[in-house]
Amino acid sequence: MATNQQDDERVVKIGCASGFWGDTNTAAFQLVHLTDINYLVFDYLSEITMSIMAKAKMVEPKHGYALDFVSRVMAPLLKKIAEKKIKVISNAGGVNPMACRDALQKIIKEYGLDLKVAVVLGDDLLPQHE
Repeated sequence: MATNQQDDERVVKIGCASGFWGDTNTAAFQLVHLTDINYLVFDYLSEITMSIMAKAKMVEPKHGYALDFVSRVMAPLLKKIAEKKIKVISNAGGVNPMACRDALQKIIKEYGLDLKVAVVLGDDLLPQHE
């Protein structure tokens, strides 16, 4: 069956690189380098992960997110992600999504890349109990 270009433009290719914090980072490398995905998805959060991140933020206010997502996963892949125009979706920000954003933006700037980092806020209920 022949397809036309209009059909091809409606295809969205999504690759999931992790299912939990601590999952191997080899999937991200393989998906970015060996496939033609449009979106790269990371899932980091579970109840235990959230408690680990909350404790980390209490000890160091700049923490509370998946540090290795920034340093070990995204940093080595950012140039290729930019080149291939892959959009990344992640909940690696944990209990400190703004710090995760800041860490990513710092690396993006160091690499001289023009990438946007968006953050979804609104689910932090802790300020209502302080």
